Amino acid sequence: MASDIQTDEAAAHGLFHSYDAMEGLPLSPPAPALAAAAAPAWPGARLVREIWPGFLVAATIALASTWLSQHYTAPVMLFALLFGMAFHFLHEEGRCVAGIEFASKAVLRLGVALLGARITVAQILGLGAMPIVMVIAGVATTIAVGALSARLLGRRLTYGILSGGAVGICGASAALAIASVLPRNEDSERDTILVVVLVTTLSTLSMIFYPIIAVSLGLDHVHAGVFLGGSIHDVAQVVGAGYSISPQTGDIATYVKLLRVTMLLPVVFAIAYAAARAHRGTAGAPKAALPLFLVAFAALVVANSLGWIPKPAGDASAEVSRWCLVAAIGALGMKTSFRALVAVGWRPVAVMVVETAWLFALVLTAVTLFR
Repeated sequence: MASDIQTDEAAAHGLFHSYDAMEGLPLSPPAPALAAAAAPAWPGARLVREIWPGFLVAATIALASTWLSQHYTAPVMLFALLFGMAFHFLHEEGRCVAGIEFASKAVLRLGVALLGARITVAQILGLGAMPIVMVIAGVATTIAVGALSARLLGRRLTYGILSGGAVGICGASAALAIASVLPRNEDSERDTILVVVLVTTLSTLSMIFYPIIAVSLGLDHVHAGVFLGGSIHDVAQVVGAGYSISPQTGDIATYVKLLRVTMLLPVVFAIAYAAARAHRGTAGAPKAALPLFLVAFAALVVANSLGWIPKPAGDASAEVSRWCLVAAIGALGMKTSFRALVAVGWRPVAVMVVETAWLFALVLTAVTLFR
């Protein structure tokens, strides 16, 4: 019969074993009976086990950021971004990587899609034709500026097209879609990773400084939303920057940004067609798929415009959307690494800085002229 001391010793070992698990240390394999009991009972159990550690970190950052924002009247998105960047090491390796990726992609898209429940067609039509013309001109000219800058700075033409599309359309998502149809070379993988890192970094900096510029220039909520939605690269940072000023600015910025996202399809198809003509002997490039979150966003806008969404459901949708976006911003902060830029030369960075500066100047000029 085990004594009380032996029982306490076993409990202590179990306690420290649980501390090891919290620190991410490997656990000893369970006994066969326990392993059988822990077997997944449904198909999604394995996926849940993989994503919950990183998702829990992102959710915790969202809770902490919301509390600080409410008590210190500061932008919740900025708190989430800074907290996320402080925990960047969690995204480098370990159990949290899958959950961070899930929060920065799936949770983000859900949050953006749910924003459609608070926007109507009347609001969109009230903006006029200027945002549409501005978006088309911005995407086309930014890709052209990228191609020219890449040639002048000794980079491949494909790098200029890839980076210009990422800056002009929707950041990392556009970079991955465009890379899938560009001709392959020995630098393709490196250039794609580099563009993703740089566009995320530049978009993060834009999220911080562009709202300050918009407020300092005295832009109203409508024109500030057009400026932010037309000039910031990634969807998440556009949402974060817009809603850090006001809900109205966030709504308009999201709409303008999603106009840019819709440009992904014609741009990718045009690049694929041009690449196929230039390399007739190569296999056909894969086609781009229509983003489902964009379809959901548009469907909710239509439903809200027709009065099909009750007010309580719309309010709940807005609250869920806000939590999703704050968690996604925290996850994106954890994915942002400035150390990865140290080993890169200045030329590829300069190409993307020129593209970003061009888009900034074009959108700001358009907003100023049509105020």
